[in-house]
Amino acid sequence: MARAKTPAPRAKAPPKPAPDYLKKILTARVYDVAIESPLEPARSLSRRIGNTVHLKREDQQPVFSFKLRGAYNKMAHLSSDALAKGVICASAGNHAQGVALSAKKLGCRAVIVMPVTTPKLKIDAVAALGGEVLLHGDSYSDAYAHALAVQQAQGLTFVHPFDDPDVIAGQGTIAMEILRQHEGPIDAIFVAIGGGGLISGVASYIKAVRPEIQVIGVQTRDSDAMVRSVRAGKRVTLADVGLFSDGTAVKLVGEETFRITRALVDDYVVVDTDEVCAAIKDVFQDTRSILEPAGALGVAAIKQYVAQHKLRGKTLVAITCGANMNFDRLRFVAERAEFGEQREALFAVTIPEERGSFKRFCELIGPRAVTEFNYRISDARVAHVFVGLAIQKRDEADKIARSFVKHGFATVNLTDDELAKEHVRHMVGGRSVLAADERLFRFVFPERPGALMRFLSSLHPDWNISLFHYRNQGADYGRILVGIQVPSKTAADRKAFQAFLDTLAYPCIEESSNPVYQLFLR
Repeated sequence: MARAKTPAPRAKAPPKPAPDYLKKILTARVYDVAIESPLEPARSLSRRIGNTVHLKREDQQPVFSFKLRGAYNKMAHLSSDALAKGVICASAGNHAQGVALSAKKLGCRAVIVMPVTTPKLKIDAVAALGGEVLLHGDSYSDAYAHALAVQQAQGLTFVHPFDDPDVIAGQGTIAMEILRQHEGPIDAIFVAIGGGGLISGVASYIKAVRPEIQVIGVQTRDSDAMVRSVRAGKRVTLADVGLFSDGTAVKLVGEETFRITRALVDDYVVVDTDEVCAAIKDVFQDTRSILEPAGALGVAAIKQYVAQHKLRGKTLVAITCGANMNFDRLRFVAERAEFGEQREALFAVTIPEERGSFKRFCELIGPRAVTEFNYRISDARVAHVFVGLAIQKRDEADKIARSFVKHGFATVNLTDDELAKEHVRHMVGGRSVLAADERLFRFVFPERPGALMRFLSSLHPDWNISLFHYRNQGADYGRILVGIQVPSKTAADRKAFQAFLDTLAYPCIEESSNPVYQLFLR
């Protein structure tokens, strides 16, 4: 009996050729919705770091982000049948607005799946453009999985935020504009990375036209999927991502964006939250515009890269890729910017609980600007003071700590301590059984050198400070809460203390009967 022939092995399909990104970028359709954003010099920052810095102002797009370029280019290439069925996307916010605006322009339905952690500002903006918002999951990756399920159920066309050749090409038009707008030499372009669509487009154009220009990717320390993937040689999925820079909070980068980034990007910089906050402040000082965290990554990276490599006289470009900032985040940004610039140092200082030691410690601080001062009497022998001081350079913090120790004050440098920066500074205080005869006052101090020492020098030696809280908020006046132990058994005692208040001439309000004081501090 004849044997059955073994079927010949099926030939493998040849690999799909890589897209011609230069051609795709040159022919991309973006300007129906996008503007050619300006390339502006950051003059103040340039002077400070000794290099010429330019900002590619994608934060000035109609949706305050570059994302509409890729979204519209993708959707403009869809068939009429696909547009008629509608589109869907997953996004942390900026791509969502780009898809919603593009759908409005093209007259089609747009379903937008966003993480529940998306700032309300971005959610409201998508809804205002006509997008149908679905909130799901804590990160982009969670929203993405849900969007795929909805796509299958409703027959919609998925518009990927980064891992699509048409989206990548749309973002690449930014690089085309940079080279057209700046005719002179450019040493490096710094690009934020989330899923990798922006840097893939930028790198594809730059390396095809001006390969001598370095393309440097930037990620945050808690959302560095691309950096880890490149180092590992394969895509790495993060277990979790930080949400401060929500525009770049991606657990897994795209297949195509990983391929391009790994092949074309020259270097990477990883920045932390404090550096990003400082960069937001830098851009505000130069432009009077407020970037969202993702939009400031490039500026933060330039500062770090210049310092690390000791660069001078270079021409550097940062793409300021977004400005969808929640207003209620600004307080956090302003506070943490000081740490990003290393303009504030924090210390825990132990001083003897005896008359004159508090004043002696303040004299040791001298003319240095005090940014914060927290103290609550709690021990009969020693007092623990939480103090913030203005500094110019990082190494000053250690020098100050050594000086305090030299003069007999045990000190812990808390400048790089996250617990101190995030929580403890707001929690110093509480009840005290030692605060007998305490009276509580709110004073308004002029923010000028010597005001604090003038107050301390005016105190009668029989009066002890039992509570002190001061935080420099950048205003002309500082508001200070002070607890003073004032014996008031006689009319003379009461008269002397009133004379002190009158002589001091600082506006004050007594809060000794305030229920908040009675509940939490008394």
